[in-house]
Amino acid sequence: MTSFIAGLPKAELHVHHVGSASPRIVAELAARHEGSSPVPADPAALADYFAFRDFAHFIEVYLSVVDLIRDDEDVRMLTFEIARELARQQVRYAELTITPYSSVKRGIPAKAFCEAIEDARRGAFTEFGIDLRWCFDIPGEAGLAAAEQTLAIALEERPEGLISFGLGGPEIGVPRPQFKPYFDQARAAGLHSVPHAGETTGPQTIWDAVRELGAERIGHGISAAQDPALMAYLAEHRIPLEISPTSNLRTRAVASLDEHPLATLVGAGVPVSINSDDPPMFGTTLENEYAVAARLLGLDDDGVADLARAAVSQSFLDSSGQARLLAEIDAYAARNA
Repeated sequence: MTSFIAGLPKAELHVHHVGSASPRIVAELAARHEGSSPVPADPAALADYFAFRDFAHFIEVYLSVVDLIRDDEDVRMLTFEIARELARQQVRYAELTITPYSSVKRGIPAKAFCEAIEDARRGAFTEFGIDLRWCFDIPGEAGLAAAEQTLAIALEERPEGLISFGLGGPEIGVPRPQFKPYFDQARAAGLHSVPHAGETTGPQTIWDAVRELGAERIGHGISAAQDPALMAYLAEHRIPLEISPTSNLRTRAVASLDEHPLATLVGAGVPVSINSDDPPMFGTTLENEYAVAARLLGLDDDGVADLARAAVSQSFLDSSGQARLLAEIDAYAARNA
């Protein structure tokens, strides 16, 4: 199964921009800014630096890596190298969650930031054959000012790859309903709604994301397993959850992988995709997440191929693009049957 997963064409729907920086990239950026950051410039030391005590500590460490992105060339390099790593795992299409507010706040002009990610997107397609799209994400801990600026960047710059609008960061103490006006405007402008909800808080956060923010997919959403009515609603309305098992373990959202509610959610008919979230920070890859999901769900190769098909079908890729990628998955599965 390991080799089957490695060669399987895939789509990635929940992966963060800065959180996807490999130890090599993080160390290179840390060396470039040595003396002004706590992030180690030695790739070997990053494993200890990325040992998270809890979700709050994860956010603290994550923001220290964000602080290494100082100019548009840093942005371009990071984005292009993320694409290289995803393509190595046979990812054909990825929706990358990007938090422009964090970089613009640190002095990178919004226009330059957007030009850098677009330049990297075009280069990645030419060199690696991977199709990248953007979800512009509000960092919830920064409040409504961040929401307002994220929306302004999205609507005023409107980079070609932008398809969705999200909300990340801590859930505790950051109620979802306050962001409704910003999501209403983003949706009115044609962007899809994909907020995080229900990773470190209970089912009510997911209900709020659906009812107040018009969520079309939910980032994480694992606490839905605590609410049969919510699982039934998600199943009936075909609102998928973007599941990242190792991430949930490393941020202590679940105590162990064996206690992960993935099987409960799937058993209730909730649509899910398998994703890597912040893979180098969590010591994982998308390939590994597929292997974890296969074990939790008791899947064979055909079942794993269905996971890949689900991600494509739940993506915001246009119908012709979905059809091409689904056909590629079908052909691969048939060759390896």
